Amino acid sequence: MIDIDDLAPLWLLIALVAAAVAVAMLARRFAIPYSVALVLVGLALSVLGPNLSVPISPELLLAIVLPGLVFEAAFRTDVEVLRPAAAGVFLLAIPGVVIVAAIVGVVLSATSRLTFTEAFLVGAMVAATDPAAILSTFRRIRVPARLATLVEMESLVNDGTGIVLFALALEMLAGGGSLGGSVVSFVIAVVGSTCLGAVLGAGAARLVRRVDDHLTELAITVVLAYGTYLIADALGLSGVIATLLAAGVFGATARGGLTPRAIEAIDTVWEFAAFLLTAGVFLLVGLAMAPQTLVNAAGPIAWGIVAILVGRAIVVYGLVGMVSTIVDRLGARRVRRSAAPVATIPRSWLHVLFWAGLRGAVSVALALSLPADLPNRDLLQGIVFGIVLFTLIVQGTTSGWVVRRTGAGSDS
Repeated sequence: MIDIDDLAPLWLLIALVAAAVAVAMLARRFAIPYSVALVLVGLALSVLGPNLSVPISPELLLAIVLPGLVFEAAFRTDVEVLRPAAAGVFLLAIPGVVIVAAIVGVVLSATSRLTFTEAFLVGAMVAATDPAAILSTFRRIRVPARLATLVEMESLVNDGTGIVLFALALEMLAGGGSLGGSVVSFVIAVVGSTCLGAVLGAGAARLVRRVDDHLTELAITVVLAYGTYLIADALGLSGVIATLLAAGVFGATARGGLTPRAIEAIDTVWEFAAFLLTAGVFLLVGLAMAPQTLVNAAGPIAWGIVAILVGRAIVVYGLVGMVSTIVDRLGARRVRRSAAPVATIPRSWLHVLFWAGLRGAVSVALALSLPADLPNRDLLQGIVFGIVLFTLIVQGTTSGWVVRRTGAGSDS
């Protein structure tokens, strides 16, 4: 008979999945984002329940969760819908992440006992967005496909950008890097990850054309998603960006070579996997938040919330809004010349994009992965946890109101 202690991780896994399914069903019934409900249940368990410890490292958690979520979203993304939103995704996910991290660094270093490097590390951890709560709202309230794609793809790309920025900030905090060297490393990581993912995605697309068995084709997608992430990580690149490009290239070039049964199997299996991964990880996010840590960091948390909102406003209304206005004027000139108009972002969408800057699983996992001997580690974690909790509960639960109030659902 198997020792019950040996089965503890399996019991925990089944319990997490069962709880995630139950909460998701209740959340749908009461029309609230299930990711928010899962976090609240996890937080309640951490306060009222026994001291639960999850036998998995944050690094392993990211390696399990991110490739699956990134591949599922990128594979089903319509290239024709993505193309007019590509400029907005780039602005939000690369310069936007750096701007938000820098603003958080400036504000926290001026209002708390953190140094700028420590405060910038917090900014790097909370710069990446998590749109799960917003996207679940989009499924209840019809919004244009381009807006949903813009929000989702921003999150996928800036997860990779944020993780790279976090690694560089941690290196600088340890005294092992300079600002100039970090900028070069950042560019190399982004470009290298992009090239690696595109090559592996194209290679997998060629391979799948030689196969006519749907199970083998499905297995190839699993190897592509997780293999790309692990290879990029081993090379010191961004696993998220590499997997994103691999899935995007594979989805755009391989669909014609996949059998209809394979496409159905890939869509169904990866959608189910994404549901389980999202549900499980948000429950773990709630469990990871120690209430006393939040209380001890209350002041810096408040300033951090102000900083991310100001930073998000600058990026959305300043950077993206300005570029959209310029493109709109160029488009008007092209229309007068009988040329094809250039796609712009309606102003109502900017309000949704601003409020869609939620933080989630990636931020919490990065905070948990901080070295145990790092100075002010508890304070840094508390700030990140508090910011994540605010965005999920406040912004996540009011996103439907913002969409309806701005009329973004009716703009095309």
